Amino acid sequence: MHFKRTVLPNGIRVLSISMPSFESATVLVMVKAGSRYETRQNNGISHFLEHMAFKGTTKRPSAIQISTLIDGVGAEFNAFTGKETTGYYIKSSSNHIDLSLDVLSDMLQNSLLNRAEIDKERGVILEEINLYEDTPARKIGDIYEGLLYGDTPMGWDIAGEKDVIRKIQREDFLSYMSSLYSADNITVVLAGGIDSVKAVSDPVKTQTLVNKYFGKMLRFKSLRYSKVVENQTKPKVLIKEKKTEQAHIAVGVRTVPLEHKDQYALSILAAVLGGGMSSRLFHEVREKRGLAYYVRSSSDHYSDCGTLVSMAGVDPKRAEEAVKVMIEEYDKVKSSKFKVQNDELKKAKEILKGHLVLELEDSRAVAGFFGAQELLEQKIDTPDEMIAKVNKVNLEQVEEVAKKYFVKSRLNLAAIGNFPTTASGQVPNGQKFEKLLEL
Repeated sequence: MHFKRTVLPNGIRVLSISMPSFESATVLVMVKAGSRYETRQNNGISHFLEHMAFKGTTKRPSAIQISTLIDGVGAEFNAFTGKETTGYYIKSSSNHIDLSLDVLSDMLQNSLLNRAEIDKERGVILEEINLYEDTPARKIGDIYEGLLYGDTPMGWDIAGEKDVIRKIQREDFLSYMSSLYSADNITVVLAGGIDSVKAVSDPVKTQTLVNKYFGKMLRFKSLRYSKVVENQTKPKVLIKEKKTEQAHIAVGVRTVPLEHKDQYALSILAAVLGGGMSSRLFHEVREKRGLAYYVRSSSDHYSDCGTLVSMAGVDPKRAEEAVKVMIEEYDKVKSSKFKVQNDELKKAKEILKGHLVLELEDSRAVAGFFGAQELLEQKIDTPDEMIAKVNKVNLEQVEEVAKKYFVKSRLNLAAIGNFPTTASGQVPNGQKFEKLLEL
């Protein structure tokens, strides 16, 4: 799978990825704007703006007009917001690429941001926050990152705080867009069955078509984020009390940012620990002891920081036991007696490669895969190049990262469940959790 890249005169980057066997195509507009660019006064505005983009433009004044138009060609549309990027996309039959570009460019350049619609969507956002609060298996990730990054934009919830959401007004959206939605901060990606479409059959035609819709976007100096400062010197614990039948725990360590040389070895280490039903943690936590329904590990990376974390849903009464087992597995993987073996390395590589191949069977996922790299990394790796990097990792590198990052001073434990806590979030007599991290 290969890509072609061009740049419009105003700085917008255009990527086209041909998937010849596909009849569909995704047009994705990604912006280097997310919650890490926010302040306490507008926390949640990145996500709120993503919602407002679909609520009417000067050309199509209502949400129903936009949705009727897209539904009328059998397409699907949506958007997503992360800590570093926001994306808007339409996936349709490949002969509707022109329409997709038209609608998406209209949404980004001519959004009405009607005050009445803002007030209505405010309620939707508040209910979405409630949904996340009532889904602890999802919420645990936010709590864990809140522990890692504290009271900074990287530690805040992407959806925002309710009190802030209630106060955001039209002027706040305009100010936010004027600080980040610069042309050179945007990538337009076309992925799927695009070769058969006359208007985008080669890079020049693609550039001409995208320029037709996005060429008038202004270029300006965009806002930069504050880098994460990591100075952890001892294990940290954060417990959120919530009446649930199941407790959710996250045990992890600080690691490295995107493009760091250890990134691929860490991904393999995460796969060994919790990458499948034959992984070490799945076997020890679920199969051997029956402590959890789900247990998994991942190696996650941002532009300037990263973490390897394992999560599980457990009986609150056995949470301490589960944490102890997870930490013991962390210790084992860096020991000479229980270090990663050749068969585990091979299996972990196949897991990573297999998941990548399966994920990229969809044009929407392909567009996101290339778009995110274009915005956040110095170089775009194709899937083949990424697989080659996975294949190059050896046992010595996996052992090295295990010893380097699985140290007490980097350990962090977040939990949500029926644990009584004080107002400061501490568990009375819950130093038990802290002691577990110091084993």
